[in-house]
Amino acid sequence: MAVKLRLQRTGRKNYAQYRVVASDTRRARDGQCIEVLGWYNPHGADEDKEKINLERVDYWTSVGAQMSPTVKQIVKRHKKVTAST
Repeated sequence: MAVKLRLQRTGRKNYAQYRVVASDTRRARDGQCIEVLGWYNPHGADEDKEKINLERVDYWTSVGAQMSPTVKQIVKRHKKVTAST
C-alpha cells in the first residue's frame, strides 16, 4: 500500500479548510484516510493557521510515506515556527 501525506478539504463553499492526513494514494482526495495528522486553515491568523503533529509526520515519512508538495511546505514552515518559539 502506497501512503501519501496530503490535504483533505473540509469547510464550506468559498471558505476551505484542510486536514493534513496520511492516506492511501488510491483513495479519493476527500475519502477515507488512515490517520489525521493536523489541520491547515489558510484564512486564519498567523498563530492559528496550522497545527500539525510533527512526531507522526516523522513516523510516516520514516516508513516510506511521500509528502505532497503543499504538505511539504506547510510542515517546513511549521517546523520553522516551532523552532523559533
